Amino acid sequence: MTDVYTLGEPLGVVSSGRVRHESEARLDVCGPEFTLAVALARLGHRCAYLGKVGDDELGARALTVLRGEGVDVADMRVSEGLRTGLMLREIRVGRELKVTHYRTGSAGSRLAPGNVPIDRIAAAKMLHITGLTAALGRDALEAVRTAVSAARNADVMISFSVEYVPDLWSSVREAEEVLGDLACSSHLLFLRQDELDLVKPALTPEREVVVDRGAKGATVRADRMRHDVPGWQVPLVDTAGAREAFAGGYISAALDGLTPQERLHRGAQLSAAAVTSVSDWQGLPTRAELF
Repeated sequence: MTDVYTLGEPLGVVSSGRVRHESEARLDVCGPEFTLAVALARLGHRCAYLGKVGDDELGARALTVLRGEGVDVADMRVSEGLRTGLMLREIRVGRELKVTHYRTGSAGSRLAPGNVPIDRIAAAKMLHITGLTAALGRDALEAVRTAVSAARNADVMISFSVEYVPDLWSSVREAEEVLGDLACSSHLLFLRQDELDLVKPALTPEREVVVDRGAKGATVRADRMRHDVPGWQVPLVDTAGAREAFAGGYISAALDGLTPQERLHRGAQLSAAAVTSVSDWQGLPTRAELF
């Protein structure tokens, strides 16, 4: 049985300083669900990933990484004639990270409801989705909704990371409608402090809500009680993969039957590992490296 089934868009990512002045850059592959899948696989969980990549070198690299990490990619699709999406990260000292997406018309954005394996989701312990994949276009959103419907019909637990990226939405109102609906369908909800207003109807005592405050720590409300964990006490290299690494650690601990406080602790461990690496996922620990 699959422990966690997830769907998203694997991306190439180029990281550099300010592009107009930089002569060197770093190439990697990434994506929030990508990071989560690797995190769970390294901790010994059976994770399956659904997505589309182009028939190009970036797509081949994404598939190679997922296979190498032990992620089930049986449902992955390679789209002929389409390119794998790309993201540019410009890191400038003392300024906020600048991210530019090159995803319009990408293979990953063509994920459609017909690609969603209802039976495989129904047989999983948990479905994990993100608001980022829901923002890629009408077909991708319907694919996410199809997956959610399959999970609900089979009483499969649903985990949802809000992952609000303003540039991918036509308006805040549209984002509120879509993200709020997905949040209300979930059992486990991950979000940032600044995303709370987007999903207000879902913030009920019955739902397990994890608020990630980055360097300030994280909080969860579960079983009508609040639990907290302090922020990172590590040298920061790149914070880009911290959120889904945290979600991966938290979900891992939940699958292991640990308490909410222990789930926060494992989430914080993985988040700290992510921010000390130049890659979203390469620095993530194995189960033997947990403490």
